[in-house]
Amino acid sequence: MDFELNDEQVMLRDTTRELLARSYDAEKRNAVTATDLGWSRDVWKSFAEIGLLGLPFAEEDGGMGAGPVETMAVMNEIGRALAPEPYLAVLLAGGLIADAGSADQRARYLPRVAEGTVLPAFAHAEPGSRWPASEVSTTATARGDGWVLTGRKNPVLHGDCADSLVVSATLPGGGVGLFLVDAAAEGVTRRGYATHDGLRGAQIEFADAPAEQLGDGGDVTAAITASEVRAQAALCAEAVGAMAETLRLTTEYLKQRKQFGVPLAKFQTLTQRAADMYVSLELASSMSLYATMSLADGVKDPTIASRAKLQIGRASRHIGQEAIQMHGGIGMTAEYPVGHYLSRLVAIEHTLGSADDHLRVLAGTVADHEMVNVSQ
Repeated sequence: MDFELNDEQVMLRDTTRELLARSYDAEKRNAVTATDLGWSRDVWKSFAEIGLLGLPFAEEDGGMGAGPVETMAVMNEIGRALAPEPYLAVLLAGGLIADAGSADQRARYLPRVAEGTVLPAFAHAEPGSRWPASEVSTTATARGDGWVLTGRKNPVLHGDCADSLVVSATLPGGGVGLFLVDAAAEGVTRRGYATHDGLRGAQIEFADAPAEQLGDGGDVTAAITASEVRAQAALCAEAVGAMAETLRLTTEYLKQRKQFGVPLAKFQTLTQRAADMYVSLELASSMSLYATMSLADGVKDPTIASRAKLQIGRASRHIGQEAIQMHGGIGMTAEYPVGHYLSRLVAIEHTLGSADDHLRVLAGTVADHEMVNVSQ
């Protein structure tokens, strides 16, 4: 199996890297995340122009028809640049419309998502729920020729600025369905907030909000699980990009900062700790690649996603904490980027299941595997 990017994938990666390098440095990112929106519509427009927003969708749905490798290459660069744009929302909500939506729904939504004129968000998590959410308290009720939803969702990533919502709700006959809701519809109340990593979320309440059932209806738990597996792989790729830049910033600081008249890089203990950070990064990169290549082979396995997310979470904590320690006090200042990378890594680690959550899930599957007799 070839683990190297081909020429087209390298071009996509480099184009994304160049765009984000022009758009963001530490000062520019701080300025953008301090706005009410929290991200740049100009950068979003550039994403649409070079085809990033339509990357995961089929060509007949107005997309580029690219595979998981291309998507993860983009997420890696988003992590490296610490870009605040809501690309994950497109992958989650747009992916569900692509997978479970009818031909008419795909035609109405996905081309506009690819053009950057409609931002979707996936409203699934609920207050007090713990990943993986086994129950959904939001309810769907048939009314006339349509549906209405009642319940509360929180957190909804980028739900504060989304135009359309893909909402999970319990069906009258049991099971979980998905519904399309206009974010500005009557009966929808949003309370947006900033998260500690500079991004945005929202608590959204539905009070008999009009909704359109996604696709043919029925229980769509499998589709939600598959979408979360893709999103977890995307988060892993983003985290690898963020960890790579965190390590680069740390090693550069060790070369430049002097103590007792010599660079910190001359102190053996610090270089050994930096080497341990590199080992963690390589382990995380391998697990991210494992998750990506599994998706490329058509395998949407929650166990594989949990394995990758667990290793990524452990590596993120190790690299982030070591980076702050070796930077000293400057690492915690808002003006210096390394603290922002740590904050984003912590947020990634707690999105769609923390390392402890995934460890718990994996531990629960131990009995499903054949036992190894070490005495033989």
